[in-house]
Amino acid sequence: AAADELHVGDLRLWETAEGYARELKALLRVRAALGELLVRRVRRRDYEQLVGGVETLFGNASDKVLQNANRAFQTAGLSANEYMETATSFSASLLQSVGKDTKKAAEYADQALVDMSDNANKMGSNMQDIQNAYQGFAKQNYTMLDNLKLGYGGTKEEMLHLIADANKVKQANGEMADLSIDSFADITEAIHIVQTEMGITGTTAKEASTTIQGSVGMMKASWKNLLVGVADDTQDF
Repeated sequence: AAADELHVGDLRLWETAEGYARELKALLRVRAALGELLVRRVRRRDYEQLVGGVETLFGNASDKVLQNANRAFQTAGLSANEYMETATSFSASLLQSVGKDTKKAAEYADQALVDMSDNANKMGSNMQDIQNAYQGFAKQNYTMLDNLKLGYGGTKEEMLHLIADANKVKQANGEMADLSIDSFADITEAIHIVQTEMGITGTTAKEASTTIQGSVGMMKASWKNLLVGVADDTQDF
């Protein structure tokens, strides 16, 4: 009888522990869901703030920037938020260098963002290091030029060397060789030309369609965009 009572006691204890475990799992699921909802809301808030910044800086060309941002997961391996955050970080210098022409600024910004991603994918560079370098160039700081791993050191003289090399390519193609270190837009164009000559341009788009790593990168950026959309109650899924 004592053995039976002990057995019943053990069974009740096990059932109680099992009940606690179920409750704990349920609480953890609720906590995870709330955490995910918070992340979505924060990303949505960031998205709205970034859109406001794009509209202020790019004016009548803001729709084009937003369009580029929404497809950046394909072209640059970036979420829309990441694209807009980077584009606006150097937009003031870009606009100044193109005479406040917002359409041109939008085109240069998109080319620069894709160039950054292509460099990261082809050269194995850290994307944040590349973004920091471009933000430095916008402020006439060339110490991080070597972050791009293009064979140029982090000095003003080396940036002048890169621009001279780009001008030689333009001249050979029958174009006006007038890129200048005094223009941030020209600097981004010079980097684009040099990377094209080195076979770097187009790497991101190619990898997204042909390699597992590239496809995963595109999916991650696309997923971030989806989380922003899910947090918007006006979106229809």
